[in-house]
Amino acid sequence: MIRAILFDAAGTLFFLTKTVGDHYTYVGREVGLDLDAQDLDRAFHAAWLAMPQRFAIDGPRENDDKGWWCELVGRVFDQVAPSLSEFDRDNFFEVAYEHFAEPGVWELYPEVPGVLKQLQKDFQLAVISNFDGRLRFILQHLGISNYFSYIFISSELGADKPDPEIFCRALKGMNLSADGVVHVGDDPERDWKAATAAGLQVFRLDRPRNSLCDLLDWVGRDSNPEPTPKAFGAPLGPTGLQD
Repeated sequence: MIRAILFDAAGTLFFLTKTVGDHYTYVGREVGLDLDAQDLDRAFHAAWLAMPQRFAIDGPRENDDKGWWCELVGRVFDQVAPSLSEFDRDNFFEVAYEHFAEPGVWELYPEVPGVLKQLQKDFQLAVISNFDGRLRFILQHLGISNYFSYIFISSELGADKPDPEIFCRALKGMNLSADGVVHVGDDPERDWKAATAAGLQVFRLDRPRNSLCDLLDWVGRDSNPEPTPKAFGAPLGPTGLQD
């Protein structure tokens, strides 16, 4: 029997209103830098892939993972503006870090509020995300924070997807066994594979082939469907998201 449903955040509940490069260009203008959005997008993709994998630790990560994001932004500027001063890099990062928690930067997928309202009647709902404390502000701005009994954040749990340990720690926090919990997410490695390895049932979100509306019917079935979704890469985040 399903007792609880875990949701991935970015790419599942909400999405960026523009590309990462567009947002970085906007922040650059705010601090007096003239940056090209396409160059920033390419650099971000490369920097994201080059960031080393982190292993689970006991307890929260230092400084709510802010240092990790600062390193990521530094790698972006190593590519697009290697001669930029340390002062300008730091200034850009601080403004960008706050920018990605502001209203209007993220937008809900249209079906999300209605689906959460329906599911809340019968299930305990939670978010589990490779993010930091800014996620709570984002969920509040989007008007959906009250639907969730728990918000599990990698920087606070000390474990990141695709390590199944993040799901094990979330289950412990909810005092539930894996066989009573479904995870909903859009990423084959970080969501589908990792949650399955932790023993959870998985709803494979694969827009536009399906949406969260299909979850309403799915949770009523006796067994999981056998979808054959295409395998696609991990969704990219801003300087503050790696869902």
